[in-house]
Amino acid sequence: MKIYTKRGDAGQTDLLAGLRVSKTHPRIEAYGTIDELNSVLGLAAAEPALPAAARAQVERIQSELFQLGTELATPPGKPLMVLALSEEAIMRLENEIDAMEAELEPLKSFILPGGSRESALFHLARTVCRRGERAMVALDQQASEPGGDGGRVRGEAMRYLNRLSDHLFVLARWVNRKSGAEDVPWHAPRVR
Repeated sequence: MKIYTKRGDAGQTDLLAGLRVSKTHPRIEAYGTIDELNSVLGLAAAEPALPAAARAQVERIQSELFQLGTELATPPGKPLMVLALSEEAIMRLENEIDAMEAELEPLKSFILPGGSRESALFHLARTVCRRGERAMVALDQQASEPGGDGGRVRGEAMRYLNRLSDHLFVLARWVNRKSGAEDVPWHAPRVR
């Protein structure tokens, strides 16, 4: 099978189940951003100094993001090809956040992305995750408008991505701690 089909040369692409839409469709923006997030996480997971526990979490999350992307790529009314993310996936993220936070000092100020390279990559992933969340909200809002595709985004999918951004923030701090790097505090300029 060839990797190129030439079917997208005119600016359209296929959703799962064959529906063709513009490459600018909110559904494409949503799952494309999830794919971008997955790639950033792959970059973070490839860091040699990343603790094994963090790598295992990232690899599981990458698989969950494929589930989410498949759900977003499925047109309304069509059956999903994979299991949809559940409350269990959200609870797992929350439990991991709690476990990592138990090892961290409470924040006393805002922090800047950085410290270690691994931490900076997780901060980058967090910002892509937030953009993905905004894209899912836009898709959900567009779906309910007249002329929308009727494909509301499931609440579990929205909650998963919201929780994942929190997870990535805490993971960035946790890998800094494990590597011996310090979080970089933001020093706000004072109004005089």
